[in-house]
Amino acid sequence: MAEIALPLNLEMAATEEMLGIALRHRPHAACIVPEKREERTTEGGLDAAGQNEHLAYFVESLSAANIRVSLFIEPSEEQVAAAVRLGAPVVEFHTGRYAHVEGEERAAELKRIADCAALAVKNGIEPHAGHGLTFDNVVPIAAIPQIAELNIGHFLIGEAIFTGLDASVRRMRELMDSAR
Repeated sequence: MAEIALPLNLEMAATEEMLGIALRHRPHAACIVPEKREERTTEGGLDAAGQNEHLAYFVESLSAANIRVSLFIEPSEEQVAAAVRLGAPVVEFHTGRYAHVEGEERAAELKRIADCAALAVKNGIEPHAGHGLTFDNVVPIAAIPQIAELNIGHFLIGEAIFTGLDASVRRMRELMDSAR
């Protein structure tokens, strides 16, 4: 934390160990995500609705420490409603399904993400999005006016192997800006 001048967003599972790390280091933000890849929800986001009681403690503890809490959730009304109940100021919509389907399915998924982003804003929650976004599919997501932030780190690091990190980030930023 002392070595960077930028806000740090810690991705964390809702475990005591991760909560301890977050409270010790006090990042700007913490995004609560599923813990293991084997979990059904890992490929679709955190089940905030089904884990409401478990998550409440983590959201409250992080918030009390002035750490901005985000929940990595599926873009659905049920999950947005759970985020509202939990008092999370931010949600990050899982865009993996959008990234892996095509044609009419992709259009339907894009609409679902846009509708949930509007619902989040209506309820006082800042919507973010991420997972599986690339140079080829980011523009429609970036064009959703309510989306405040995109999380695309994994793809950018992979691209950096071929073009360098600076070039990868610049290209992604140009695509995102062109959508706005």
